[in-house]
Amino acid sequence: MAFSGILVVEDDEAIASGLARVLDGHGYAVRRVDRGRPALAAAREEVALVILDLGLPDMDGIDVCRRLRLSRPDLAILILSARDQELDIVAGLDAGADDYLVKPFRLSELLARVRAHLRRAAAVADRDPAEPLSAAGVTVDPAARRAWRDGAELDLRPKEFDLLALLVAEAGRVVSRERIMRDVWDTDWLGSTKTLDMHVLALRRKLGAEAITTLRGIGYRFEAP
Repeated sequence: MAFSGILVVEDDEAIASGLARVLDGHGYAVRRVDRGRPALAAAREEVALVILDLGLPDMDGIDVCRRLRLSRPDLAILILSARDQELDIVAGLDAGADDYLVKPFRLSELLARVRAHLRRAAAVADRDPAEPLSAAGVTVDPAARRAWRDGAELDLRPKEFDLLALLVAEAGRVVSRERIMRDVWDTDWLGSTKTLDMHVLALRRKLGAEAITTLRGIGYRFEAP
């Protein structure tokens, strides 16, 4: 599938037309829809990135996000919403969004995020699944369960390795606490994440404190310059 198109899912005509005009002016192929169901159909085509509003007239945007993620695991999803509460952001990320930008927003920031997500989408499309993952000087080989920082092998406990592999695979993106607990510990998050916090602390000691950023109440991001 070609990684070139951007799908804008927004029912506010002024915002949608403005976004399309700006993105088109930067050389991106843009398609607009104003409802959730047409978005689900359109995303089956050659779309690399979906910019998704949550307040749609026919479906809740969180449900649209969840369905998009199930149907297209490779798809980059950027939620663009006026919902600015922590619970809304967590819900969006946990539904499968890669990023969440609150309205009103700066166009320069939106364009920077669009560029970053399209770069990652292209890299994922070109990468052999058997190849090791690399970001910011850290390399993780999931098949061999080995990891290195600047060429030096890291001594990691099993869950430290699993956590690092997930964060490096999603380098530059926020990974919610709920997803980490589900993917690394194979359990639904029920409130306490002290075990997760301790593992993040251990990884910071081995990688440097700046390697992993905490987004309080939301999750963690492995920093990839």
